[in-house]
Amino acid sequence: MYNIRSYVVGLVQENCYFISNKNKETLIIDPGDQGQALVKELRKNNLKPVAILLTHAHFDHIGAVDDIREAFNIPLYVHEKEAAWLQNPALNGSGKYREIPAVTVNEADVLLSKEGNLTVGPFSFDVRHTPGHSPGSVSYVFEQQGFAIVGDTLFKGSIGRTDLIEGNMNVLVQAIDKHLLSLDEDTLIYPGHGEPTTVFEEMENNPFLNGF
Repeated sequence: MYNIRSYVVGLVQENCYFISNKNKETLIIDPGDQGQALVKELRKNNLKPVAILLTHAHFDHIGAVDDIREAFNIPLYVHEKEAAWLQNPALNGSGKYREIPAVTVNEADVLLSKEGNLTVGPFSFDVRHTPGHSPGSVSYVFEQQGFAIVGDTLFKGSIGRTDLIEGNMNVLVQAIDKHLLSLDEDTLIYPGHGEPTTVFEEMENNPFLNGF
């Protein structure tokens, strides 16, 4: 069983996740801001980072990438469709807001291009392409452990916004139906913002998914 730690970071209250095994080896998913605080938290808990995974490359999910990568010398994974977003504030969204500095991070080490099983260090999980909120959005499904990290694809009672670059409501709903609602109903869904939920709860109560 994995230990899942979540940290709410940044102005838009984004969820960063640490997924750790019994040996404290750790995947870091979507370190969006407050990089030095996250580094401190990793060290305080004696965690051993092995990689950073991004569900997508919007600014609020990438802002702490370089702080963590420099501290632990670990690789960064992102979908190939958003590789250029890491260095481009106009694409990652940070260029829209005067109240925050433009966000840029160094190039990714690994570009995800295929769906299916991925092994990173001691961790094995499924990568599912779930576009619609952004073109390279992915969900990381830990089916044996009964949970999925879904970024801004699906929320408790809602879905990701589709009014940003290359967003598409129909594509998003189809991706949720195919890749997330097909999971066991008791699968825990960990979103990019807000509280966790379950597949069953969203099938029953999410107004955007009526009919599924």
